[in-house]
Amino acid sequence: MIAEAYRLIEPVVRRSSVVFASPHSASSYPVDFVRRSLLDKHSIRSSEDAFVDQLFNEAPDFGAPLLLSGAPRAYVDMNRSPDELDPALIEGVPPQAHNPRVASGLGVIPRFVANGRAIYRGKITLSEAQRRIDLYWRPYHDEIQRQLEISHALFGNAILIDCHSMPHEALDSVVRRGVARPEIVLGDRYGAAAGADIVDRVEAAFQAVGLVVARNTPFAGAFVTQAYGRPSRRQHAIQIEIDRALYMDERRIEPNARFHTFREILKQVIAEITALGYDELSLAAE
Repeated sequence: MIAEAYRLIEPVVRRSSVVFASPHSASSYPVDFVRRSLLDKHSIRSSEDAFVDQLFNEAPDFGAPLLLSGAPRAYVDMNRSPDELDPALIEGVPPQAHNPRVASGLGVIPRFVANGRAIYRGKITLSEAQRRIDLYWRPYHDEIQRQLEISHALFGNAILIDCHSMPHEALDSVVRRGVARPEIVLGDRYGAAAGADIVDRVEAAFQAVGLVVARNTPFAGAFVTQAYGRPSRRQHAIQIEIDRALYMDERRIEPNARFHTFREILKQVIAEITALGYDELSLAAE
């Protein structure tokens, strides 16, 4: 069993409508899950957004809460809909309309980790899949909703920053098209999940510290941005993807020599993003 569905780190005083969340940085795996897997624990970890929780853990110092999933992505994926069930993995799930994420083995209970490596020897039961969703997915999303409601009650608006990391190689296709390799990718579902002025300010915060930023390519945002991004209701959701090469050794899954320097740089960005939550002018664009 995993000890907790999520961990919420709250500020001493909530000064911002921004809510930071990391759905994929958990690294605590149930022993029986690892034992049943085709992979060793190190290989399973390849699907984590490793250390993203540490990169953003000073957000509460700037007056914004930080929500961390307790369940690792390979066990249950918080950035998928609970009905994205994979019939190739889960017994008793009927074939569904084509869903590219499920078809590629990346449903709410993933069949694969990075580079298409299978997690399981066979199938799991539908009751096991539902147990994971009920114990970990639902409490995490209930807490996201609660935090956004608190922001609305206190400030009249809410901004969800969904924090992720991306493999360095995931950006190769962008580079082949002749543009600079992005270090940060912001996903707002092509404008559907966040007001343009909000996204502009988040992009400017990263650019101000010298980072190369792209929007929606190759990652436009998944379930979280789709489910919570409601600009017309003054609720904005932006997915942030950070190139892992900036701060970690991807093969070893260890912080690299630049980790602490990058974390200090990111602290400046967090301060600017958090300031969006108490800058009324920045929220005028709806």
